[in-house]
Amino acid sequence: MGLLDSEPGSVLNVVSTALNDTVEFYRWTWSIADKRVEDWPLMQSPWPTLSISTLYLLFVWLGPKWMKDREPFQMRLVLIVYNFGMVLLNLFIFRELFMGSYNAGYSYICQTVDYSNNVNEVRIAAALWWYFVSKGVEYLDTVFFILRKKNNQVSFLHVYHHCTMFTLWWIGIKWVAGGQAFFGAQMNSFIHVIMYSYYGLTAFGPWIQKYLWWKRYLTMLQLVQFHVTIGHTALSLYTDCPFPKWMHWALIAYAISFIFLFLNFYVRTYNEPKKQKAGKTTMNGISANGVNKSEKQLVIENGKNQKNGKAKGE
Repeated sequence: MGLLDSEPGSVLNVVSTALNDTVEFYRWTWSIADKRVEDWPLMQSPWPTLSISTLYLLFVWLGPKWMKDREPFQMRLVLIVYNFGMVLLNLFIFRELFMGSYNAGYSYICQTVDYSNNVNEVRIAAALWWYFVSKGVEYLDTVFFILRKKNNQVSFLHVYHHCTMFTLWWIGIKWVAGGQAFFGAQMNSFIHVIMYSYYGLTAFGPWIQKYLWWKRYLTMLQLVQFHVTIGHTALSLYTDCPFPKWMHWALIAYAISFIFLFLNFYVRTYNEPKKQKAGKTTMNGISANGVNKSEKQLVIENGKNQKNGKAKGE
């Protein structure tokens, strides 16, 4: 007999037991949460974090519709201040994690979580909390793209990365604000120092683009980060490091998803344009897109710069 064929009383008993077990499990998880962070902002409950992430997704959906018939916002100064502000924030997080873990004698191979109020442990927990907060601040990346009508930048990878990082790191801070968690945050904050430096420089305008040839190497660095994360986590599992095993396996799966998404981004951004460029043909001095390259060049006549037969300024 299936559950639907059972007596109503027995069905209610099964549902009641399942609900009670769920409530007990929920209470148990809260009983083992990190007591040091329970009164910190956003840490009393998951609902503020989930609400912020929900509002973010709503803006991703409704923002482009709202901007459809509006002129894009010019935000050069805002972007410069924001990006270099993020450089300073990530530099602070990296420094705090590095100094705290160094002073506490942390191991890069296996490090358990110390829930004591030791000054170095609290320093690491606070740095990880700031790291979590920084992921919420990074939602502004998407907001600025949409307000500037750069909707092509708001890809699945972009939204997936931003939304999951902020939401999932709430779990990390609530239960494991230290130990093995420090390694990934320290490495990622260092990479974000470089990344936001790049974004901050691009905000100065087209004249600086020739100095930003290293964008592809930034993507490579991010891919290296994910491989290192998998290797570090797999080593922790191999050595049976006393850290929640389900978090280790979840992190490996999460890093693998990023590897596939970033590889797809790398191919589309750097490899496919090269193939398209190599595939263009030239016939009788006319390129494949129908524009003669020489027509784009300025012609000097009577000491005046001319373009398409008309003097500059005419």
